[in-house]
Amino acid sequence: MTAADLRALLDQLVAPVIAAGAATLAVRAEGIDVDQKQDASPVTEADRRAEDILLRALADIAPGALVVAEERASSEGVPDAATGDFWLVDPLDGTKEFIRGGTDFTVNVALVRARQPVLGLVYAPADGRLYLGSTETGAAFARVDDGQPGARQPLKARPQPVDAAAIKVVASRSHRTPETEAYLTHYPKADCVSVGSSLKFCLVAEGSADIYPRLGPTMEWDTAAGDAVLRAAGGAVIDAAGQPLAYAKPGFRNGFFVAWGDGDAPPPPAPDAVLAAS
Repeated sequence: MTAADLRALLDQLVAPVIAAGAATLAVRAEGIDVDQKQDASPVTEADRRAEDILLRALADIAPGALVVAEERASSEGVPDAATGDFWLVDPLDGTKEFIRGGTDFTVNVALVRARQPVLGLVYAPADGRLYLGSTETGAAFARVDDGQPGARQPLKARPQPVDAAAIKVVASRSHRTPETEAYLTHYPKADCVSVGSSLKFCLVAEGSADIYPRLGPTMEWDTAAGDAVLRAAGGAVIDAAGQPLAYAKPGFRNGFFVAWGDGDAPPPPAPDAVLAAS
């Protein structure tokens, strides 16, 4: 898949991603009814409407492609395996934040090839922030006003700070596990901020943060789009053992991982190593 192919896919996906975001805001304005999925996590009509928009768009843009989408996976189950190219869709990442009336929720779409995310879009509709990128075209940011995206600005993660006190860590707002707290002790001088949804990847991609450790459960559709944007901006993501985070895992479940912005710098310590020493 060439840079032109990936650029064309990104261009085609911008409108449906923005439309999905608008659907979530419309549901919020109407009033949110919350249901529970089998795993006890919350789901709303916003999740369903946004996913329907994205699935219909992908059926037109990539007919016949495998699409693993959160709400469909919840009701129908995940595929036994994914080989070749496939799409990961999270129509509303940060549902708890959405229900609380916050702004840190996103629409996520990603393309995975050879078990690595090669294209991603992350849209925060409450703030009108659109992050997008691919491994061949780089990353970009655009402001969305009244449903229309503005000019795209190149996005580049910042070099790793030399001074440990200058390092900024971003962590989950709703899922701060004891393992995450143990990992953060490796950065005692770092400034730590809490943000919801896949925006954590995007803060690292834009240079507002340096490291994002996630030592708790996530699904691949939670991470693939933000991961793709970060990699396109020059960052990287390692799994618990220190290897590049791979996709198409059994059940599409992630283990622990750490994302960082300066992909040319030595990687941060792997979660397994830090936890073993704590």
